[in-house]
Amino acid sequence: QVRLVESGGGLVQAGESLRLTCEASGTTSRLNAMGWFRQAPGKERERVAHMSAGGTRNIADSFKGRVAISRDDNKNIVYLQMNSLKPEDTAVYYCNAKDGSIPVWGQGTQVTVSS
Repeated sequence: QVRLVESGGGLVQAGESLRLTCEASGTTSRLNAMGWFRQAPGKERERVAHMSAGGTRNIADSFKGRVAISRDDNKNIVYLQMNSLKPEDTAVYYCNAKDGSIPVWGQGTQVTVSS
């Protein structure tokens, strides 16, 4: 089984940046795509970005130009760099990965952006 642990969330001011980290542990030999979702209070969970095992990046349209995703396959880590943060980016950010074809979720990390 794969376990995902996120870190890097916190309280920042509007306009600042954050880098979120998600580390996978356990049986990672079948790790496929890794990426990020977020869920704001009262809203549905939405996809932010993901990256295939082959390195193809896919960033949701609403985040293009403000986020970047990268991964270190040697360390089984995926990063999400977020710039020019806005109060509406306040949400719990979840790491997501495919263990073969099985989706796995982390526990989430809170990002709060103050105005």
